[in-house]
Amino acid sequence: MARKTLETWIADSGLDETIGAIFSMVADCALEISVALRVASAAGDTGAAQAVNVQGEVQKKLDVVSNDIFLRRGGASGVLAAMVSEELDDIEIVRDAGKARHALIFDPLDGSSNLEINGAVGSIFSVLDLGKSSGITTQDVLQAGKKQVAAGYALYGPATLLVLTTGQGVAVFSLDEANAEFVVVRDNVEIPSEAAEFAINASRQTRWYAPTRSFIDACVAGKSGPFGKSYNMRWCAAMVADLHRILCRGGVFLYPEDEGTKAKGGRLRLLYEANPMSMIVEAAGGASSTGTQRLLDIEPESLHQRIGIIIGSREEVERAKSFY
Repeated sequence: MARKTLETWIADSGLDETIGAIFSMVADCALEISVALRVASAAGDTGAAQAVNVQGEVQKKLDVVSNDIFLRRGGASGVLAAMVSEELDDIEIVRDAGKARHALIFDPLDGSSNLEINGAVGSIFSVLDLGKSSGITTQDVLQAGKKQVAAGYALYGPATLLVLTTGQGVAVFSLDEANAEFVVVRDNVEIPSEAAEFAINASRQTRWYAPTRSFIDACVAGKSGPFGKSYNMRWCAAMVADLHRILCRGGVFLYPEDEGTKAKGGRLRLLYEANPMSMIVEAAGGASSTGTQRLLDIEPESLHQRIGIIIGSREEVERAKSFY
């Protein structure tokens, strides 16, 4: 593949001008966060900040830094009317937004518990068309995932990767640090329809519902089990890392509702994690579900709503769903 930068890819793809500008802005955020992570690591500054976010979780210093980067760059971009962060209580209205009518929904630093061990972390985002540039309320951003107009994530690992979709195909970019620009490494990504890997937080096994336990038991049974093949288990403790593996080679990721999370409806956030990742996976030929319902069809009830999720290769998701 001839070298193609993000800017060239945007121009060649015939994207809506606003979406292209949002992709460029997010890329700038990812570049800045990538640098911040490396600087913080060298300084030994990856511990917890003295604050608790709206989810009741202790914020890492780099959670706060990453959130500020998105808010600053998004607010100055001229293409956003509102921003909604997992780290904030409410929506952030962009002053002087002009005719901008899009909202950026984002998790600035997914998997930040991995920072202390130099594990992979990421940023997740999606874009909604609010249909208006003023009088924006929380209700305007409570849209089902199928209404997203774009989504993506950055993965900060051995290389910094950026994954983007508008629902029609998925492209992967890698950061060329020497030139401070993202270049295309894969385009029109397709997830294998089936694979032999599953990702689940096995420490929650005693709290799983019966369908979850039965599905995992069937995977672990190997060739003598109902699926007739041996599965490997993988778990990165960062949704971005686990989903990127599935994007590359297939598999299924599960974080279903269980006895410990049923009061909240699940563990992962619908708007900031489940919806954008579902859009990406479906655009690459995969599937996502709660176990009983297509995830992108769910109408959100609140900004920080949680949900159970089964996502990945289409055939593997169907296998899991059959137990529910």
